[in-house]
Amino acid sequence: MAEKKNNTKLPLRRRKKDSESPVVSGAVIKRLPRYYRYLRQLLAEDIRRISSGELSRMMNVTASQIRQDFNCFGGFGQQGYGYNVKYLYTKIGELLGVTSNLSAIILGAGNLGSALASSPIFERRGIRLMALFDSNPKLVGTMKYGFPVLGLAELEAYVKENNIDIGIITIPRDAAPEMAEKLANYGIRGLWNFTSRELDVTTYGVVTENVHLGDSLMTLCYKISDKNETEG
Repeated sequence: MAEKKNNTKLPLRRRKKDSESPVVSGAVIKRLPRYYRYLRQLLAEDIRRISSGELSRMMNVTASQIRQDFNCFGGFGQQGYGYNVKYLYTKIGELLGVTSNLSAIILGAGNLGSALASSPIFERRGIRLMALFDSNPKLVGTMKYGFPVLGLAELEAYVKENNIDIGIITIPRDAAPEMAEKLANYGIRGLWNFTSRELDVTTYGVVTENVHLGDSLMTLCYKISDKNETEG
């Protein structure tokens, strides 16, 4: 059973960063936010210690996979003890940059950009959303959920003066490559791209994450159809 009271702090065992250290796979990195989300849930339930087996049943991931993932970073647990939930949550948060005080701007103050601005997703993950930018004169000078909407003419100076880390792109797809290039030249360190235009990290020299909402929806539709055919 998962325990609710234990303040034991375990030392973090990290692999040394040398030429022989294995590269962490993209699949492992993509699972880290899910671990972080479930650990936050455990803390909310006042659960302080958990085994890989108990965590595997919650997440529908094998205990072996969990241990392998955590071992990529040196391991966070102790044999016979399991994982200190608060400690593990904190360390995974550090790996995910939650404590790095990263800043972000949204390019495009339309429906999607406004929806993102209204979401608590940034605050919960330690990211400071600073402003939105748009070319529509009717939107420039307004506020969206407490954030100013600025004109594109102000973009370069704003990014440089405020040392913005992340550019979130929600503009029309045809304008995405040019905007990505500008942001990279202005010093942006990462792009979160919501357009249907795939942006290649090697083209702009900054970290890029392409988000395809339509792909996710179609994957869901496929699974529904496949399930219906199987049951039929």
